[in-house]
Amino acid sequence: MSVYRENPDAIRALVRPREVHRDVYIDDEVFELEMEHLFANTWVYLGHGSQVPEPGDFLTTKVGHQPLLVSRHRDGKIYVNYNRCPHKGTQIQAEECGNTGRVFTCPYHGWGFKTDGSLAGVPLKQGYDGTGFDEMAVGQGLQPVKNVQVYRDFIFVKLNEGGLDFDEFFGESLSTIDNMIDRSPEGKLEIVGAPLRYMHRCNWKMLQENQTDTCHPMIVHESSAGTAVKVWKETGRNDFHPAIELITPFTAPYKFYDDFGIRVWPNGHGHTGVSNSIHADYAEIPGYWDSMVESYGEERAREILNDVRHNTVYWPNIMVKGPLHIVRIFKPIAADKTLVESWTFRVVGAPDQFLERTMLYNRTINAPTSIVGHDDLEMYERIQRGLHANAYDWVNVARLYVENEPVDETAVVRGTSERQMRNQFHAWAKFMTMSMVRDATESLKDRPLPTSSPSVGATLEAAS
Repeated sequence: MSVYRENPDAIRALVRPREVHRDVYIDDEVFELEMEHLFANTWVYLGHGSQVPEPGDFLTTKVGHQPLLVSRHRDGKIYVNYNRCPHKGTQIQAEECGNTGRVFTCPYHGWGFKTDGSLAGVPLKQGYDGTGFDEMAVGQGLQPVKNVQVYRDFIFVKLNEGGLDFDEFFGESLSTIDNMIDRSPEGKLEIVGAPLRYMHRCNWKMLQENQTDTCHPMIVHESSAGTAVKVWKETGRNDFHPAIELITPFTAPYKFYDDFGIRVWPNGHGHTGVSNSIHADYAEIPGYWDSMVESYGEERAREILNDVRHNTVYWPNIMVKGPLHIVRIFKPIAADKTLVESWTFRVVGAPDQFLERTMLYNRTINAPTSIVGHDDLEMYERIQRGLHANAYDWVNVARLYVENEPVDETAVVRGTSERQMRNQFHAWAKFMTMSMVRDATESLKDRPLPTSSPSVGATLEAAS
């Protein structure tokens, strides 16, 4: 029997002000509803314009379970269509990326589609004479995704109609993307190479939570970062190898993380590192400062480079590390399976040492072969297994909670607060239920979230 489908009250009851129910991580039905509703109601990152620089270039991806085709048309614009032939439903492109030339050709019956998605040609089209072909959906070409926003070359889509528009959804949080791009003297980034891919046997939301969890590094990473720093010091050298420079901050004490702050924004977005971060004290790269001053002037260049945010979470499933020009995408596969992609960017106009540092960080921290990432993976998988124990049903996120804590407001809090986690789950409940029940007389998006909820059992009993 379905517990949650078409029951938004039961979904909302999974999130309390200071705790969340374990079903948000382990329940298969909840996961399927996330794919249908949460990812369709939010603005989801697909890729970067530098991945499709020329007409005919394309990439394929998914939002939830929906297969999408992103392409650059000869008018220079980027188009996003469903990756499905309108004729028999055949997947148009199976490759991750490439160049299709002037048209996409369906591999089943040879129907052709321009790179903007419009119909280019149908073999033996005269066979459709008198059938109303031109008035049918099949004659219109590929089904477009209507809500597409390319923000400074970052490509986002929203599959569902209604809800929040792009600017309302992201608001001030776009300042992290702005800062990462503005670190280029030319105001431009380019993706370099394929991503590092790393499969995690855990729920995707655990990875999003961990990006702003500052009470774990000095514990979890002692075995890797702590050992590496210890061994380096035992060599008697006074300098830092570039990898040691990147690893050392993971051993910083609680006070360091508590002091550097967390900023939360509405709709689940937020970042660690308000006044300081683990990226604040890297060695200077010769020539870079001069090029930034030449492009922006000294005051603006200093403003850009002094903003050293640690991890910025864009809800629902990406993390941006601005000072290192890395974007991580957490792709849900199942309730207990997540594929992580870590993409690296070249800072156009900056010295090559920037890219070298970015690639080194990605290999050292985010790769399947990393010495730090495995620490987190071990914790995620232990949590996923532990949540199946029939002990406590609720997971605590109450650290530094304030009674009647505001929801969907911008705030700066202490760096060890779990408010950003609470912020994410408020957004989870909101966007999960936004389209679950369509009522012409009521707009679900305008309903305030409850400050407290009954237990799941009580909610379901009342609903029955």
